Amino acid sequence: MAIPASLQSGLKLPVISAPMFLVSGPDLVVEACNSGIIGTFPSLNQRTTEGYRDWLREIKSRLKPDAAAYGVNHIVHPTNPRLMADLEVSVAEEVPLIITSLGAVRDVVDAVHGYGGKVFHDIANVRHARKAAEAGVDGLILVANGAGGHAGVVNPFALVNEVRSFYDGCIILSGCLSTGQDVAAALMMGADFAYMGTRFIATGESLADPAYKQMIVNSGSADITYTPAVSGIPANFLTPSLVDNGIDPKALPEHKLDMGEEAKAWKTIWSAGQGSGAITDIPNTARLVAQLSEEFSQACDKFDKLRH
Repeated sequence: MAIPASLQSGLKLPVISAPMFLVSGPDLVVEACNSGIIGTFPSLNQRTTEGYRDWLREIKSRLKPDAAAYGVNHIVHPTNPRLMADLEVSVAEEVPLIITSLGAVRDVVDAVHGYGGKVFHDIANVRHARKAAEAGVDGLILVANGAGGHAGVVNPFALVNEVRSFYDGCIILSGCLSTGQDVAAALMMGADFAYMGTRFIATGESLADPAYKQMIVNSGSADITYTPAVSGIPANFLTPSLVDNGIDPKALPEHKLDMGEEAKAWKTIWSAGQGSGAITDIPNTARLVAQLSEEFSQACDKFDKLRH
C-alpha cells in the first residue's frame, strides 16, 4: 500500500471523511478519528484564522491516544484571501494531513513537508493529476463521476487506471462511495483510500441542517443535478433543494446564477453525490464506521472465497 507511514497510525479502515464546506466541524472530525478513520474539515468552515486555530487545538485535545490522523482542506486559489494566514497556522500546529484544492503549489507542499506533514490534492482529470504530481504531493484524490460537490465526469475505473500508469503515490478515490463494500471495491481497483463525503453528511455529528440530512436519506441518484449554475463550476446538488430555492432544474443556464454570496447559496442549495441512494439512515459517526468496517470485512471474505 502507498499510504504514508505517518497516516497509518490508528487507522483501522482506509477511509477519509472528506472536508465538506459548512458540514465538517470538530465533532465530526474527532468522532471519525477516534473511530479509526481520517477526519478532515475545511479551514474556511471557521470564519476567522483565529477561530481556525481554536478548532485545531480543540480537536487535538479531544483525540484519543490511539486515534487516526486528522486533516485540513485549504483552497489554494487567489480567491481565498486567507490561504497564507491559515497555512501559517497549519504549519505551526503541525496538521498531519493537508488537502489542497484548486491549485497544487510547490511552495505549499514544501511548507507542509517542512514539519513532516503530508499533502493530498484533489483532481478531476488526468491533466490536473500530472500537474499535482509534478508539484510533489503525497497523494492524489481522484474525484470521479457522481461525487458530491465539484465532481468530475470521468469514470472511476478509467481515472484510477490512467493515473496509476504514471503515479506511484497514494491514490484516494472519491465518487459514490457509501458502504464498506464500496471501500473494498475502491481498493480492488487500485486505490489506497476511499474518500467519503455524502455518507458523512447524514451523521449525527455533521453540521448539516437536519432537513439536509433527511433529504439525502430520501434521495437517490435520479435526484441529483449536475450544474455550474450555483458556483460557476459544475457540481452535484440535490434536485429538491434547487426546487425549494425556486430554481427549475429543467431550465438551468450554462452560467452561474446571481444568488448573492456563494457561501449563502451553498447553505440553502445542498450538495450530494449520486451515492445518496445507498444512504438510508442518520447514525452517529462511531456507529457508521463500525458498520462500514463490518461491511468491508464481509466483502474481503467474499473476495477470499472467490480466490479459492
